[in-house]
Amino acid sequence: MLLQILRSLFVLLMAGVGWFFINRPSQPFGDDTWLALSITLVIAVFFICVDILSPRKKLAVFSGTFLGLIVGVVVAYALSFAVTLVMDQYLSSRINRARLSAVQINDINLFVKVIVGIVCCYLSISFILQTKDDFRFIIPYVEFSKQIRGARPIIVDTSVIIDGRILDIVNCGILDTRLIVPRFVLNELQLVADSADKLKRNRGRRGLDVLNKLQANKRAEVVIYEWTGHSSPEAEGADQKLLVLAKELSARILTNDVNLSKVAAVRTVDVININDLASAMRPVVLPGEKMQVRLVKPGEEALQGVGFLDDGTMVVVEGGRAHINDEVEFVVTNVLQTTSGRMVFGRIGDSAAPKQRLSENPRT
Repeated sequence: MLLQILRSLFVLLMAGVGWFFINRPSQPFGDDTWLALSITLVIAVFFICVDILSPRKKLAVFSGTFLGLIVGVVVAYALSFAVTLVMDQYLSSRINRARLSAVQINDINLFVKVIVGIVCCYLSISFILQTKDDFRFIIPYVEFSKQIRGARPIIVDTSVIIDGRILDIVNCGILDTRLIVPRFVLNELQLVADSADKLKRNRGRRGLDVLNKLQANKRAEVVIYEWTGHSSPEAEGADQKLLVLAKELSARILTNDVNLSKVAAVRTVDVININDLASAMRPVVLPGEKMQVRLVKPGEEALQGVGFLDDGTMVVVEGGRAHINDEVEFVVTNVLQTTSGRMVFGRIGDSAAPKQRLSENPRT
């Protein structure tokens, strides 16, 4: 929408310049009174066509308009000296100066300078509005890139919002960067919340509640990013949109989707998987260490009992079948890391006894 307004203003300005020079008393173009308006309109249409056909990415930061205007004015001022030199040389060699008065020559120079200034401003603003937010000014063999202060922003996936553990992570204070929630993620949450399936509807409403709590949390800076991905041919599904947006913003993706993590690794996009983070935060368990666990069900093999630690780690205890629903002390024999998580194997030692049963049946 902003680019359409910019292009319309550009055409109107060029037409206004042509109309201004039509009504000049000096008549710099002689009997061809409509020549100035024709030149300005042709130039305006030409540069708009070049601008539209140029394959460049769009920029969502509209504050670049001001920067583009400044750059255009500076470039136009620098080119004004070259325009004066070229026009004087052209008029002296190609046109009989006896036919043109000094006022007419000055008006023609002014006409060309105004056109160059408007074109420079338009191209500068349009270039910044259609490039990503990483301006590079390249000098031969040296490249100076924009420095990003602090950590890179994090794009939040729908699965993370529905999961809800992001609230606990934010409350811990380890996320000191901006959390970006794209518009299509919010639309997907609303679609799930309006689903006819009761389970999906509850999950969607939970995600919306988590998002509201995130926005109200003073430790989190949550931004609803107005980007739907319709302008990018690569962004077909929600996962593809996340990857494209992460590349455009040089951001990371926060998710717990294993398939999205694998695709992101192929496309060289940094991903933070909450499940991997939870696994990394679990305490280290070494063989020979003594631990306590409450056994809740029998194992697959004979005499085995199964329990779970506070962090959800599954524990298989040899000789624990007789102590179901009791809290026992066991010795760790092995630790197995699987794709679904970590498993701890142990056995009840000779001196180990079920503490809860001992407390219920004390010796007399």
